[in-house]
Amino acid sequence: RYDEAEPLYRQALEMRKRLLGEQHPDVATSLNNLAGLYRSQGRYEEAEPLYRQVLEMRKRLLGEQHPSVATSLNNLAGLYESQGRYDQAEPLLRQALEMRKRLLGEQHPDVAQSLNNLAGLYQSQGRYDEAEPLIQEALEMYKRLHGEQHPSVATSLSSLALLYQSQGRYDEAEPLYQEALEMTKRLHGEQHPDVATSLNNLALLYQSQGRYEEAEPLYRQALEMRKRLHGEQHPSVATSLSSLALLYKDQGRYEEAEPLYRQALEMRKRL
Repeated sequence: RYDEAEPLYRQALEMRKRLLGEQHPDVATSLNNLAGLYRSQGRYEEAEPLYRQVLEMRKRLLGEQHPSVATSLNNLAGLYESQGRYDQAEPLLRQALEMRKRLLGEQHPDVAQSLNNLAGLYQSQGRYDEAEPLIQEALEMYKRLHGEQHPSVATSLSSLALLYQSQGRYDEAEPLYQEALEMTKRLHGEQHPDVATSLNNLALLYQSQGRYEEAEPLYRQALEMRKRLHGEQHPSVATSLSSLALLYKDQGRYEEAEPLYRQALEMRKRL
């Protein structure tokens, strides 16, 4: 509900500036929140100067070597990755990773997150051989730090499964997706956005293999869950509609696919 979120973020930002002054860590946090909102909406040109401002402010206020500076580097790199600016994103992700290792130690959840972020960048570039060991390292770190049953473990399992799927290693991907789905259900309950995402991931794997009859009920389940949890007008609902439409298109069911594509298109225009 972006239209409702933005004025609240702006109000908090202005209030913090008045109460704390222009140069304060909480002002940087408010700027970061607003930039994150813009990035979620694809308003990259508005998000970038805010992320840069936050980074410079945190360096001045907290010093060059601080966990919040590493977080800002990650955020700016994530924005660049969303735009396909991989050459600019990679050095920032590497800098954040090394900073977190120095400041927080080799075994820390933020280090695992940085490993996953760098792996995701490599995967986007098709650098699978470089991505895999990083995802594996992050997965093992999360298990050591949080235990075998934790949302971060489930997320890492899905990331590794997606890597295998991208390489056509479907037999290795499927059990990981299944494990992530069951873990997410145990941790969050049957009705949760992460469950819908796991259902969608597994359906996409089946679709990639031409297992359309297995994929369709999963896509439908994810779509209905997202409608219940987020409402009819939400980006994740549009994503599910597009996924189901693509399945129908792959099967030659064009008359069923077209209205779903149109519905998703209109929804994204409104968003």
